Amino acid sequence: MDAPPVKLSELLRHPDDLDKIPALKLEFTRKKAAVDSQLRGGLRDQLETTQAGMNGITDGQKTLQLIRDEMMKIDTLCSESQNMIKDFASINLVSQAHRNFGAVETMVENLQTFNDRLNRVENMLREDEEDKENMPNLLRVHYEITQLRNIRDDAMEQIQRADDPGLQSTLEDYFSRLDDAIDWFDEHVGLVALNMINLLIADNNSLVVRLAIIVEAEEKSDQRVEALQEALKDHKEMATRFQSITDGAKKVRGYKEKFLKAIAVNCEGQFAEVREEFLADPTKLEKLLRWYFNDLNAVKQGMVSLMPKKWKILKTYGDIYHQLMHDFLVGMIDDPESSSANTLEIINWPEKYYKKMRKLGFAESDLKPHVIDNREQELVKDFRQLIIKFLDQWIERIFAQEKKDFADRNVEGSNLDTDEYGYFRTKNLVDMWRMLREQVDAAGNSQRTDVAEGVIDAMFLRLRGRQQSFQKMLEEEAARYESDKEAELEGFQALQDWLIATANDQMACIDDNEDEGRFAYLSSFKQKFEPLVTPQYMERAENEIALLRESYIDLSTWCLSKFASLVIAVDFRAVMPTFFTPKWYETTAMKQMIITIEEYVGDYQQVLHHSLVDIFIQILADELLVQYLMGVRNKGAKFRRTEPFQDKIFNDVATAFEYFRSLPNQDLSSDITQTWRVTEDFNALLTAPKEQLPDVFEDFKTKYWDLQITWVEAVLRARDDFERSMLNSVKARAAQMDVVRGPETIMGKIK
Repeated sequence: MDAPPVKLSELLRHPDDLDKIPALKLEFTRKKAAVDSQLRGGLRDQLETTQAGMNGITDGQKTLQLIRDEMMKIDTLCSESQNMIKDFASINLVSQAHRNFGAVETMVENLQTFNDRLNRVENMLREDEEDKENMPNLLRVHYEITQLRNIRDDAMEQIQRADDPGLQSTLEDYFSRLDDAIDWFDEHVGLVALNMINLLIADNNSLVVRLAIIVEAEEKSDQRVEALQEALKDHKEMATRFQSITDGAKKVRGYKEKFLKAIAVNCEGQFAEVREEFLADPTKLEKLLRWYFNDLNAVKQGMVSLMPKKWKILKTYGDIYHQLMHDFLVGMIDDPESSSANTLEIINWPEKYYKKMRKLGFAESDLKPHVIDNREQELVKDFRQLIIKFLDQWIERIFAQEKKDFADRNVEGSNLDTDEYGYFRTKNLVDMWRMLREQVDAAGNSQRTDVAEGVIDAMFLRLRGRQQSFQKMLEEEAARYESDKEAELEGFQALQDWLIATANDQMACIDDNEDEGRFAYLSSFKQKFEPLVTPQYMERAENEIALLRESYIDLSTWCLSKFASLVIAVDFRAVMPTFFTPKWYETTAMKQMIITIEEYVGDYQQVLHHSLVDIFIQILADELLVQYLMGVRNKGAKFRRTEPFQDKIFNDVATAFEYFRSLPNQDLSSDITQTWRVTEDFNALLTAPKEQLPDVFEDFKTKYWDLQITWVEAVLRARDDFERSMLNSVKARAAQMDVVRGPETIMGKIK
């Protein structure tokens, strides 16, 4: 079976895949050359076949013309000979009278013995009826019935020429019993034809051969009748002169067609039984169709030698059976009672079918039409889309429930669950991954990598889409509190709980514990689908897994950052605008904020994933520092030389350091305090003499390459001795510096 076409968009998914273009170009060029070669060969064969057919038609036309010419010569000779013989008219009249007398004598004898002969036929039919397995009189019955048919046909033809309706009605009544005998005989012939395979299996070759003799004789008779009808149709004026050669059958009886029809009817009956069982149990298709190949094998092994060679009986059976197999499978595909499981079995059937047929001697190219009309790709796509449809329905249903839980979060427990470690978790994550595994199983049951790979691709997209939808839901809700549009803080703590639970969910997706043999959802998902896809696809899937893993980390970090920004926006809303204003000297705002942060850490460190606790503290510390330094933009912020702003900044930083240095993780403590030492450079900008400011700025910029000049300007303008020349000198130094970019620093967050 041909490999499914690969879309270019699937081959070139990532920038690195552009390196594959030369190899892909070579491969496609090679495939194109092979296809072009096949097309040229096929075209050449087709032209030769067409030419041979045209030559055959031309030869046939020449032969037909020769026959017509010869018949005209015979007619001419016949007419001329009448004038060559003396008294020919008298001789011809006597001869004709003699022939007519003989014909009448024969007809009378036939009519007188007709009923006796018919009685003998009926007796033989009765004997065969009692011995249906052997039917010893089948040939004799056929011979007698053929003779009786010819007698009836001759008599009816003559009476029709006499144009005597009364006598015609009498003859019809006289011959009426023959029709019953013919029907009885046809019933016996049909019974044998329907049971040909069983007769072969039972080694009843005699009956098979007798049926073949009967059908062959009838086939020859039909061919003779058709030839005469064709010849006389174009030469009606000659018809009366050649009536003597029309003895025998006058009509086509069609026993060969009835024989072929019986083969088809027998096969159709078996397919009807298969249909019901296949609908009940789709997995048994191959077993249910075993009879099909057994029948053809029986024909190949036992029937070929018993039938006329010109019939090509194996090919005849193969063509009939194949057409019915095609009709059955296509019918099942379009059957409204058929399920996706039935369709799936049918998709996988052609490869097995053609393999079995090749063993029986049938080439795939000789079996027309294709057994399912080459609809594999269409059906694969439909089946894949069906799984994806269920996948989308499940994800939509799960997300709808999550949105409802989120909207109704202002209850005890915030509508959240806790896992075995006591971490907050949303309620539907487990259901979502269970659903994904079930859909992977459904794709795997297809036993087709193209189905599995298409479904896995869809899952990657849906997983990323779910993250985006979840983040958007949280973002929109958080914006209400950050913008100060929410007068009441009802649901605020529950929102914070959901942010923590969502961060935990992301870690549950990627936090493998290989030592204990416990794998996170994403790794388990990968292990689930890996046996179902090709190694080539798995290389691409590894990239998708890596991207998903990074996005889970990003979303968990985003949740913690959003938590921190909410703390600043809501809890510190009243105190943040006072920094570096006259009111700042009168309050202990930093102390209050550090206590609040300490309380948050204490409340959430037991319900937050252990790997996120330090990150949570780091983000809170960084966000506090960023907002603190951004305070230079506060309305009324001013640093006067007559006021103790240096001492106040020192006290604020010392207060923060006191908490950070008490953290159990000393590495984290060291990192945070080191980050906060940026306040020293901040203080230097505030206190440096005007002429030293460019050097102070250069030192600051060297340490923090992403230091924003706009923020430096805000700091300088907050000095009570600000002059435009101070800013110009700093900007001039900035223009002279060759800054080396590096990792983002804390100053990159301060605008």
